[in-house]
This record gives sequence, C-alpha cells and structure tokens, in this order.
Amino acid sequence: MARTTGRSTTHLTRRLVQLYVGLTLYGASSALLVRAELGLEPWGVLHQGLAELTGISIGVVSIIIGAVVLLLWIPLRQRPGIGTVSNVFVVGLAMDGTLAVVGDLDGLGFRVPVMVLGIVLNGVATGLYIAARFGPGPRDGLMTGLNRVTGRSIRLVRTAIEVAVVVTGFLLGGSLGAGTVLYALAIGPLAQFFLRIFALPEPAGPDAVVAPDEPSTTAPPAGSGPVADPASGQAILPQ
Repeated sequence: MARTTGRSTTHLTRRLVQLYVGLTLYGASSALLVRAELGLEPWGVLHQGLAELTGISIGVVSIIIGAVVLLLWIPLRQRPGIGTVSNVFVVGLAMDGTLAVVGDLDGLGFRVPVMVLGIVLNGVATGLYIAARFGPGPRDGLMTGLNRVTGRSIRLVRTAIEVAVVVTGFLLGGSLGAGTVLYALAIGPLAQFFLRIFALPEPAGPDAVVAPDEPSTTAPPAGSGPVADPASGQAILPQ
C-alpha cells in the first residue's frame, strides 16, 4: 500500500511539474511571437490590441481577459480545475517575463526563426499542459460550455470565437500576418504530436489514489455535436 501511495504521489508531482512547465513555456512562446512581429495567435491579436489601446502590458492584459472569460463559466456551469486558474496567471506572467528578457529583433533573418521557434514551442507547451490533465484553459472552457448550451459543434463554436477575437484584436491594433496563418495551420498537428509525447500513464495498482482533478472523459472530436460538461481535468486546447 505504501509503495502504491508513493507511486501515486510521484505521478501527481510529475503532473504538477508538467502543468507549470507547460504554462510557462506557453507564455514564453507567445512572447516570442510578439518579438517576431510577423503575426500572433488569435487570442494574442486581441491581447496585443488591448495592450496598445490601454498601455497595460500584454501579459497583464492576458491575465485580465483570462479572468473575465473564467467569469463567463459561471452561467455556463463549467467546472475549473487547478490548471484553469493557473493558466490565467502563469501564462501572462511568463509572457511579460520573457518580453523583459528578449528585446526587439531587427531583420527577417532573426524574426522568421523566432516566429517558427515560438510556434513550435507553443506546440510543446500545449502538449505538456494538456497532458497533465488539470483542467482546460479559460478560453477552452468557454468553447465547450457554449458547445453544450447552444448545441453547435465544437468546430463551429471555436471558429466563431476565434474569428470574433481576431477581428476585434486587429481593429484595436493587434498584429496579423504570416505568423497568424502559420500558427493556425501548424498548432493542431503540433499539439497532437506533443500530446502523445508527454502523455502520462495512469498510476499502477488497484489501490492507487486518484488525484481530484483526474479526468473521467476525453476531449470530443473537432466536429462533434454537443458534449457533456467536461470533467475538471479535461482540456482541448490551451487558451
């Protein structure tokens, strides 16, 4: 029994480390896309537009938007996990921290490789943090909640949200470009690949202790219809 409990504790510790490493890398990858100045991921466009409008740092804007989106979970009856709340703060702090260290880049010879590095690193971060199974990001919970309430497919709900986010961010001064298009095309395959790489086995033994955020369901396919309210450990894509 003691050995089983020890394995379960180690498993939980690894999940927590994987969660916070993934969230930190996600913020760092978003910051690299900012420095590349070749276009941001959809929510990054909105964050940058609001940062330009308000004068607040883009990381703090990310935290504020994440918190506002999380409040929208209340009428949708979504259940946050540890990873959900951590996502709100860690990604924004890591983003501002990276921007403080990595300065402006001159010339496409630097900016293009940094853009590619940012997108690949975002895929790595996505695989790490989702595979930890501590809850979806605030924006994903909004997507699954609207999917359940409206009966529309995940694909349609996600597309509608991201189009609205990109258009709003662009009108506010956010950056669209080759990086936005490349991110949209690459993040799905990258996330799927790194999810397999960082998938964690279940703790062995019939008496293994299951952590409170362990999921009981899997993410629905992209084109599925309405889904049940996701377990607190379920995640589809970050942000």
